[in-house]
Amino acid sequence: MEDLYVIAGLGNPGGKYDGTRHNAGFDVIDVLVDRYRLYDAERFGKCMMAKGRIEGKRVILMKPMTYMNLSGEAIREVVNFYKVDPTDHLIVISDDIELDIGKLRIRKKGSAGGHNGLKDIIRCLGTDAFARVRVGVGKKPHPDFELMDFVLSHFSKEERQAMDEAEEKAAQAVVCFITEGPDAAMNRFNTPKERKKKVRKAAAGTEAGEALPPAGEESPGKEESPAAPGPEKAPDAADERKNL
Repeated sequence: MEDLYVIAGLGNPGGKYDGTRHNAGFDVIDVLVDRYRLYDAERFGKCMMAKGRIEGKRVILMKPMTYMNLSGEAIREVVNFYKVDPTDHLIVISDDIELDIGKLRIRKKGSAGGHNGLKDIIRCLGTDAFARVRVGVGKKPHPDFELMDFVLSHFSKEERQAMDEAEEKAAQAVVCFITEGPDAAMNRFNTPKERKKKVRKAAAGTEAGEALPPAGEESPGKEESPAAPGPEKAPDAADERKNL
């Protein structure tokens, strides 16, 4: 049977969350939808999805409609129904407050790094062995700044320009991932700082005689993502009709 890739962008449904830092995953999905003209969105369980092809590969582009901290429920429905192996055919796109604006971090597996959406996906799938593309949305301006206020805030004009470029690169990374493989995507799209950090860690671990994590595995981070905002209710019909 021909391979099928599930590409899930994380975010919160509803117009008031459009363009916020926590919706970077949704925004990357929109880039892919526009580029490959996959406009026939449909409701499937707890998500909105569009099916089609990207560079000849069968794909499902999806946005969970559950709010961030229940993202795993929607993704589990899709991978189970379509019998997709998440270890090599699921790619999750999310925001990352530990990365500078516009930087990318691509991994084949790893911890949630404190991100509630990723935590719930790991809980629902029973594994952290799925690929993720994390898009930097910047760090809190001050340690005492309320995290939920920060991730649900909008970007400045300058930040928005950087994010538009990053979301385009993240979309390119997804395409590279499914056409050339995860290693090619990591080598090409991880920021130079990320690649150098990985080399330094590997060298230090070898000198100390420590076991090293497999290539592409993400180490636990310090990011703390807030719980889903507001009551967990189905989004308005108008929100569902919006383009994926």
